[in-house]
Amino acid sequence: MAQKKDKKSGLISVNQTVAENRKARFEYHLEEVFQAGIVLVGTEVKSLRLGQCSLNESFAGEHDGEIWLYNCHIPEYMQAGKHLQHQPKRPRKLLLNQREINKLIGSITREGYTLVPTKLFFDGRGRAKLEIALAKGKQLHDKRAATKDRDWGRDKQRIMRDRG
Repeated sequence: MAQKKDKKSGLISVNQTVAENRKARFEYHLEEVFQAGIVLVGTEVKSLRLGQCSLNESFAGEHDGEIWLYNCHIPEYMQAGKHLQHQPKRPRKLLLNQREINKLIGSITREGYTLVPTKLFFDGRGRAKLEIALAKGKQLHDKRAATKDRDWGRDKQRIMRDRG
């Protein structure tokens, strides 16, 4: 997906997606979506503004009654000094209401759901937000059906376009 950047500085502006986990929709049945703030340090924000982030292998989980994001890769900001750098794959705390945290923890422990990050973006106020989804894993036959439907949709569009 192409990212819209400011032409002068090359930075991502507000209401723009930094990273999207497109594979999550193929691998999981997404039940409910939550929007969470994320605790970052300065060089992480600068890397995100340049559009550098990967959510492909990341996941969210519970630790000490809080929700944390694990394995999200935000590369180092090259213009910063060595002593100011962050660790690219460090755990990051997610900011949610206590009611949402309790609901997510209950769903994870009792019902076999998992928390999948789907999108990282900057909101209207310029703050980094993470969209996480409460999801259940798909089985192989579900994935095959999704692929079949997607291919048929493409073929149908191609036929309609050719017929005019």
